[in-house]
Formats: sequence, C-alpha cells, structure tokens
Amino acid sequence: MLSPSTPARTPRIWDVIVVGAGPAGATAARVAAENGCETLLLERAAIPRYKTCGGGLIGASLAALPSGLALNVYDTARRLTFSLNGRRERTLDCSSPTIAMVYRSELDAALTEAAAAAGAHVRDSTVLTTLERHGATVTVKTHHGDTFRARAVVGADGSASRVARYVGVQCAQVDLALEVEVPVEESTARHWRGLALMEWGPLPGSFGWVFPKGDVCTAGVVAARGNPTGLRAYKEDFLARQGLLGPRPLHDTGHLTRCRRPGSPLARGRVLVAGDAAALVDHWSREGISYALRSGELAGHAAARLVATTETEASAVAADYRRQIDVILGTEMRASSSLMDLFTRNPSLVHTALTRLPPAWRRLDTYLAGHTSVAGIMSTPVARAATALATRLPPRPANPSRNIARTTP
Repeated sequence: MLSPSTPARTPRIWDVIVVGAGPAGATAARVAAENGCETLLLERAAIPRYKTCGGGLIGASLAALPSGLALNVYDTARRLTFSLNGRRERTLDCSSPTIAMVYRSELDAALTEAAAAAGAHVRDSTVLTTLERHGATVTVKTHHGDTFRARAVVGADGSASRVARYVGVQCAQVDLALEVEVPVEESTARHWRGLALMEWGPLPGSFGWVFPKGDVCTAGVVAARGNPTGLRAYKEDFLARQGLLGPRPLHDTGHLTRCRRPGSPLARGRVLVAGDAAALVDHWSREGISYALRSGELAGHAAARLVATTETEASAVAADYRRQIDVILGTEMRASSSLMDLFTRNPSLVHTALTRLPPAWRRLDTYLAGHTSVAGIMSTPVARAATALATRLPPRPANPSRNIARTTP
C-alpha cells in the first residue's frame, strides 16, 4: 500500500503540482514526472480512499491505462440487460467481454502508485486551501500550513474542485447520483456474474445500474439535480426490484456530476484543470473515467511544457491544451449531449432502438469495447433517423404508470 509522506528534499519551486489523486490527477502527475518534472501530487483524503463511482471501465478507459498497471478486476460484463423502468427488459450478448468492474479506491491507488514509481512525490491527507498566482509561479497553500510554489498546477480535485472555481469552469448539466455497494449471497452473485443492468428511469434523463463485483454489487441511480426526493424514491424502488434493498450496504453515498459547457475555460495562466474538475463527463452515460484518464495525460504533457515557457509562451501552451481537449473530448461531449437530448425527450424510442434494432446495439457494443466513440454512434443512419423522429414527437415519460417524479411534493 502506498505510504505517501513529505519528500525528503523539497524544491524551492516545484515544476508541477497536481491537486487530486483520482484518475486525472494521478495520470497527470505520472506523465509530468515521466517528462522529467519535479512533481508534487496532493490528495485531500488518505490513500486508498473510497470514491462514489460505478467502477465500470469501458474500452476507452482500459486503453488509456498505463501499460502493466496492477489492477484487480472483479468481473467483466459479457451480457447487458436493458430495461425501461422495470419493463420491456431485454438481455443482449456483448461481442467480447466489456466493462471491467473495479473499485475506484483500488484503481486510484494503483494509478497513484504508478505516478510515484515515475518519480512524483505524493502527499495525501492534504487539503488545498489557497491558490494564487505570483508572476511566473503559482502558490499553493494547504490546511497543514504548508506553502508550495510551482511553475504549473493541474487541478484534478473532483466535481467540487477549488481549482475549477479559480479557473472559472462553467457547467451545462449537473446531475445527482445515489449509489450503494451491497454484499450479496452466492446465489445472487451467481445471477449477476458477467451481467450488467442499465435501466432507463422515470425521471427525465434518469437511469439506474447494477454492476457485479463478485460478492458485492454496485448499484445506483442518477438524474438531473433538483428533485432529490424523486430520485431517492426511484432508488428505493429500483433496489427493491433488483433484490438489493435488504442487505446493509457497505457504502450508501451520493455525489454530483457536472458536464462542461462548450467554451468553458480549461486554463487560467499556468493553472490547468482536467477530469471532473474540468467537468469532462459524458452527458448521457455520466461516464467520466475515460475522460479523466485522457484529459489527465494531456494535462500532464501541457504542464511539462509550461515549466520551460515564458509568460508569453505560457498562453500558447494553455490555448493548445484547450484545443486538444476540444478536438479529442469536446467532440465526444457534443455528441453525448445530442444523445442526452434524444434520450430525455423519448427514452422509449432509445430503448426500442437499442434492444430491437441490431445495428444500434452493435454500434453501442463496439463503443463499450473501445472500437468507436459516441460521435460514431450519433453519426449512424439509425441515430440520425431516431433524432429526426424524436424532434417530431412530444416528450414522453419512460413509464407513466411508475412515474416516481410525481411523488415529489
């Protein structure tokens, strides 16, 4: 287990300070260190730490992991069940094993170990309190009373990021996710082995999921922020129908996910943001790990370039980082935003397309395996036809007879 501590030798000025040791931050720190930068990685919690997350790694996430990363995979989905608020259920076979099930505590710890092995210094249980720019350096202060200076800072401190507030990140979509990790008996574990569930829920844009991890199932629901009562009611109903309401959960938590507004800042001076701090999350699936890993790598390279630049050159490096994010991840987010609009207007149409039209399922299957993108899905004739049809139809709830939203005062 990683035992981060104060570096024996503290540089007068660090090359790069990374705030947050999740997938984006640990990746940025590793990449910066591999580029020869004196790198300090700060994490507010003690490592390993629990993180609310489904913990399903799709193909794009697996491809972005560092080579040889030691990681426990507790199950791999070979089948996916889709449901429309508990009805019209259909199970489809994946063309190859996909969605590797992991625990975020273990994933983040392994990525942090990789950063440390590359030469990054790690300080956990350290909370950022102040971020200030002083000429060609950035000053970071912590709750321990420490003051550090760096030539570049990467903020990867989650959806409630202090660094994001400094940069001025703007969001187009904010959702609330409620999740449990439930221990299950052998018979239940056997039922879920190799099987993941995605259910389109009763609230606009909502869904529920079950991810198997051996003798534990991770399950949860997500919907737009603003109706916590309705979402809690949906969670209870969903867990009860999946037989996961009875056991005492190991964890019962919630968190906000934020999706970046197009054109939102990704840098301010020598400070960059990546991952959840940059609100880089898929609008439809709310998947963020692949975005975190890829943006973390880009941020690590950009931070390494900032170290050797003048103030005039620094703005060009930041602009190039914004361009790379927009080309690689922004395209994905714009496509996922279109898919989210379609899904919100008519979840039944999306469900029918995925479960009854083989080309639609094959494209989603190849996306999960990492062979195409959301933009690839939305460019298909099926997606274009569904989008055109949805715009001509009135918005429609997933299942009016079980519309949990109506229980909200």
